[in-house]
Amino acid sequence: MKTFFVSILFFGGLFFFSVGTIGLLRLPDLFTRAHSTAKCDTLGALLCLSGLIVYSGFNVTSLKLLLVIIFIWITNPTATHLITNAFYRSENNENI
Repeated sequence: MKTFFVSILFFGGLFFFSVGTIGLLRLPDLFTRAHSTAKCDTLGALLCLSGLIVYSGFNVTSLKLLLVIIFIWITNPTATHLITNAFYRSENNENI
């Protein structure tokens, strides 16, 4: 039963990573590409790391993986916002 849940989480993460990659390659401009990759990478990492937590059981390693998930939740949207904001300002000839 545990293997089934781990497989579902891993395949869900793989799906979102794949959708994010397709969005990166197919979408027309930086803003839509950044939106696609930021959302899909964050959710894909959450699902894959959750699968690792379930696979390893609930121990110290799981706590460390949970901290990595929290770190990704904070840094990924922030970095995407900074990149797109810098591009937007440079496109409009404003000072950053």
